[in-house]
Amino acid sequence: MSEPFLEAALRLENVARTFREAEGRQLEVFRDANAVLMPGEIVALVGPSGSGKSSLLHIAGLLEMPTGGDIIIGGRAASLLSDNERTRIRRETIGFVYQAHHLLPEFTALENVAIPQMIGGKSSKDAKAGAERLLTLMGLQDRMDHRPAQLSGGEQQRVAIARGLANAPRILLADEPTGNLDPKTAAGVFEALVAIVRNEGVAALVATHNLQLAAKMDRALLLHEGRLLDGGKLGAGS
Repeated sequence: MSEPFLEAALRLENVARTFREAEGRQLEVFRDANAVLMPGEIVALVGPSGSGKSSLLHIAGLLEMPTGGDIIIGGRAASLLSDNERTRIRRETIGFVYQAHHLLPEFTALENVAIPQMIGGKSSKDAKAGAERLLTLMGLQDRMDHRPAQLSGGEQQRVAIARGLANAPRILLADEPTGNLDPKTAAGVFEALVAIVRNEGVAALVATHNLQLAAKMDRALLLHEGRLLDGGKLGAGS
């Protein structure tokens, strides 16, 4: 019996981004960027500083409009959506994790993960139950009642990852999620990220400078000199 057809969670089609400089010239960040992310797949986005990784993530997450091309999410072209529809899809379909955790300092780890769910319409009871499940998957079952200042850097970032997955998104976009951590802590956080992405069946695109971490992902997209290239599975020695 054949495998059921899986629809791509995220598709980039000929995406381009340019900026107009003060002199009136066009600064091209990237052009003709094409990529497909499938459910349960974790893909590295690598490239030198200034190559446009953050811009590409912002466009993929419907935070910015591309200069050209389109973003296809769940079979729908973002260019055909109203601002309200884009906001709804971003809220319901996409999770974000950044280099800085941006946790709310006055709330506990549990509350930081529950609040986005309550904003999304869940009851307090259901939101807290969902937060407990995610934080347990991240190995924080004994730290749920701690505020961010009482957590280590690695623990704070684990909470941020759980929060990014709080509303059961189909897509997780992570921008240097371990960039502020020491190598040992970064490796632990990354392992927890991979485990929870696999468990939730999310398509994840993770921008990173760390080629050792990139080599542990399913494959890599290389952003270089304005082109997005499929680097395949990176070797551990890359």
